[in-house]
Amino acid sequence: MSATKNNSGQKTPKPFLRRGDKVIVVAGSDKGKKGQVVEVIRDKQRVIVEDVNIVKKHRKPTQNEPGGIVEIPAPIHISNVMLIDPKSGEPTRVGRRQEDGKSVRYAKKSGEIIK
Repeated sequence: MSATKNNSGQKTPKPFLRRGDKVIVVAGSDKGKKGQVVEVIRDKQRVIVEDVNIVKKHRKPTQNEPGGIVEIPAPIHISNVMLIDPKSGEPTRVGRRQEDGKSVRYAKKSGEIIK
């Protein structure tokens, strides 16, 4: 598995999720909610999922936009989400295997290749 070093010298594992994956939250206050991954933050092992973990943020007005309170999705830890199996629609773990000399992700429940 490839890994990168962060500022503290620790290796961060390669994330099993990518932008655009459909996931379900399996732990926390938003448990059971489904959404699409908007962003993956590798060094902190967190993901931002649309319409999940919504927080209110106070914004100062700028010349282009008015100020006020806006609602934005906050990051959640990668361990609190599971990929949704493209075949069955249930939560599944993700595996990696070599096919035609390339590493591909597959759903452990159904064995189907993801993307």
